[in-house]
Amino acid sequence: MGGASRWWLHHSLMALEASLRERGSRLVVARGNSATVLKEFVASTGAGAVFWNRRYEPAVIARDSAIKSELSAAGIEAKSFNSALLFEPHTIKNRQGGPFQVFTPFWKHCLELPIAPATKLAPGVQIPAPEKWPRSLEIAGLELRPEIKWDAGFASVWQPGEAGAAARLKVFAARAMENYADARNLPDRDGTSRLSPWLHFGELGPRQVWAAVQAKSKDSGVFPPSNGARVFLSEIGWREFAHHLLFHFPRTPEQPLRADFEKFPWAEDVGEEKLRAWQRGRTGYPIVDAGMRQLWHTGWMHNRVRMVVASFLVKHLRLNWTHGAAWFWDTLVDADLSSNTLGWQWSAGCGADAAPYFRVFAPVLQGLKFDGDGDYVRRWVPELAKLPAENIHAPWEAPMHVLAEAGVRLGDNYPHPIVDHATARKAALAAFKQLRGRAVVEADAG
Repeated sequence: MGGASRWWLHHSLMALEASLRERGSRLVVARGNSATVLKEFVASTGAGAVFWNRRYEPAVIARDSAIKSELSAAGIEAKSFNSALLFEPHTIKNRQGGPFQVFTPFWKHCLELPIAPATKLAPGVQIPAPEKWPRSLEIAGLELRPEIKWDAGFASVWQPGEAGAAARLKVFAARAMENYADARNLPDRDGTSRLSPWLHFGELGPRQVWAAVQAKSKDSGVFPPSNGARVFLSEIGWREFAHHLLFHFPRTPEQPLRADFEKFPWAEDVGEEKLRAWQRGRTGYPIVDAGMRQLWHTGWMHNRVRMVVASFLVKHLRLNWTHGAAWFWDTLVDADLSSNTLGWQWSAGCGADAAPYFRVFAPVLQGLKFDGDGDYVRRWVPELAKLPAENIHAPWEAPMHVLAEAGVRLGDNYPHPIVDHATARKAALAAFKQLRGRAVVEADAG
């Protein structure tokens, strides 16, 4: 688990402990072999069964299967349930009986299936408690929080726990969902759901999200109630697709789904310096730097900008997508193995339903298109805040007097671009041609 996820887990456990105590129960934390500790808990508390919600990462599936077998062999009832997904991966198959590898037919198939209603625990219901509680470690003793306080900006942005999830879902459904189709691409607005960390940590389930959209449909009598809601639900479907792929292709966190990309000529000699510049938001491309700094300060990045910064790493710097996946894994509070893998393989062109490798996002054009006034850049790259909108996405092209008036000193308080877009794009296409053994001609995606 990465550092940002560990921060979330600490506060999530604290919230869970408080919630359980409100219902006459408590959280017990232990360290050790899972099956052994669970058997000890059963013996000491007189529990009748062990229940848990399933997860679908390959290593967790193997672990939980072993736990279930060991508990059952000891005569202990062991049951697991689906809470994390609308549909369990093994139940979704294409016409040939295999896994889908393209999103649109996958989601079309899913929409034809019934979705179970969300399960609710009635307010005030008390949870039975044992006569004597097992000893528990203190949550702080897990040492999940960082020693160096790089997480200072997290608390003002996030409220881990079920209450935070419910509050965010309520606000999004009331204020932003209707306009989601358009606003989701504008990073300077609060136009996305931002529900991903709560979904990842199980503080919110996709069936609860689905029910919230259905509730909005009661007045209109139409489901989904708006185009924004339809597009938003398709993003829930994208999350389902990510889990579907990881379940059926468990090697993909380390290896490309498209095996031919194992021979892609990555520019690993580009050096640690440029990778570090990307990580710290010092590439000289303002939209890229703004995204990477937002990530560092808040543990989250706007989805449109995620695509831009990912394209920059794998195509402008031509670094293996696994470098980006590793950095996101450590810095995202919503770091999810399935979604992280799918997103990076999509950007690199080596996964399911992937963007073609020869589609190279132009950072300046992306900035102008989705942050036209430059407000997003001004927030996260304050050294450029005084530049006019027409110059903020390409400060190296601004007249010297404009830079001087804005207090921008290229190469001093803001870097020159670490690569030239046209040159980098040409090298990326040449690498793709080398992989394919043929010329690929495609207009710049912009």
